[in-house]
Amino acid sequence: MNVETIKNQWFGNVKNDVLAGLVVAMALIPEAIAFSIIAGVDPMVGLYASFSIAVVIAFMGGRPGMISAATGAMALLMVTLVAEHGLQYLLAATILTGIIQFALGALKIGQFMKFIPRSVMIGFVNALGILIFTSQLPHFVGESWPMYALVIGSLGIIYLFPRITKAVPAPLVAIIAMTILVTTTGMNVKTVGDMGELTSTLPIFLIPNIPLTFETLQIIFPTALALAFVGLLESLLTAQIVDDMTDTLSDKNKEARGQGVANVVTGFFGGMAGCAMIGQSVINVKSGGRGRLSTLVAGVFLMLLIIVFQNVLVQIPMAVLVGVMIMVSIGTFDWSSLTKLHVMPKTDAAVMIVTVVTVVKTHDLSKGVLAGVILSAIFFVAKISSVHVAKKFEEQTRTLTYTVKGQVFLASVDNLIKHFDFNADADYVKIDFSHSHVWDDSAVAAIDKLVLKFREQGKEVEITGLNEDSSKLVKRLGVHNKPNASLSNH
Repeated sequence: MNVETIKNQWFGNVKNDVLAGLVVAMALIPEAIAFSIIAGVDPMVGLYASFSIAVVIAFMGGRPGMISAATGAMALLMVTLVAEHGLQYLLAATILTGIIQFALGALKIGQFMKFIPRSVMIGFVNALGILIFTSQLPHFVGESWPMYALVIGSLGIIYLFPRITKAVPAPLVAIIAMTILVTTTGMNVKTVGDMGELTSTLPIFLIPNIPLTFETLQIIFPTALALAFVGLLESLLTAQIVDDMTDTLSDKNKEARGQGVANVVTGFFGGMAGCAMIGQSVINVKSGGRGRLSTLVAGVFLMLLIIVFQNVLVQIPMAVLVGVMIMVSIGTFDWSSLTKLHVMPKTDAAVMIVTVVTVVKTHDLSKGVLAGVILSAIFFVAKISSVHVAKKFEEQTRTLTYTVKGQVFLASVDNLIKHFDFNADADYVKIDFSHSHVWDDSAVAAIDKLVLKFREQGKEVEITGLNEDSSKLVKRLGVHNKPNASLSNH
């Protein structure tokens, strides 16, 4: 990376990056506390993680302007380990998660992003929009009209203030205005201070207090592996979404390595494993954040709020942060996908819907993406497994020519064989593969079967038109072209 690129990524958008970072820091706090509670650990574990991961990823990540911290998807995977073995084992699992992620980044896992279809990406984004919105609903339970009024007022500021000026991010204006309103009027509404107890201490370096044995590795490895894959999946998909939002490219392999380093550091500083956060990344982008500085400011200001401005922080009403997250859910959801649903290919629409439903039902992003990718693969295989066979008989030479069109592989061989008549009244059979490709062992076995069955009926068979790759495969795996070949050889 040249000096100009580094300069641009850090100082190309200073004012907007700093202001966007401030907004993100405030939005990170209730989320980090909530995710700590889900995982069954002290709120400070999530806050230390969010500080540490954001600061490290600002320097090490491959996607400038993307926010990484403690996340709900990761927290859900930690519950059993924490309940059965405690915090120290979680810190060890976090370090191991980072090591696995760094290794996968070094092995260039980013290149596998091209196998995730666009319909799965849209489904992923829409499911996240729904999850972000529904995760705000518990904040309304048992609340009176001031909560609703503050949320509506916050959304009013968020959407109307940019018409006056875009110099300051509207969510930041909403947070400041609503905090002043609540503190001056003495409104009885939930604040950040009600989410969990905060301590004004910086994280310190510590080595997890666990026995360094193979048994420990057996305990933490399954959790670490799950955290590594879910974290990378969410991070790389979020990087792709931020790429699309900002019309810029990112280095996915560097991002994977960066996430790994961030989680290793976090484990040594008392934090839980985390990954990229689509909600906070959207807040950052919509608030004008584009560079690495915005991520750094978010992490540093988060810690500053806890240590220096704790008495101010605890007074921020939850209602305004709920308003910000509702804005994020609306901005995250791809509304155009609803209007295009009826014109999309039915298979793409089905993949998108299955991805959304799976994520929303399981609250697990990785399961939704996996379901979408598998369904896409099934549809793709079904689409390319149709093989067309044309036949032509020449009376003069008693030759029956079959012309195969399409891809010949494991899913299409049954369809291929049923087109051939082994009892046909012909002396010679020519099978022309000029318009097809032979892909695998199943395809070669099907060719063997065709040739040998025709030979059993006393017919001479010739295979023609194989392209270079297909020919090599048939020569290497086929038995019909070997001495004394018969169906029993295969």
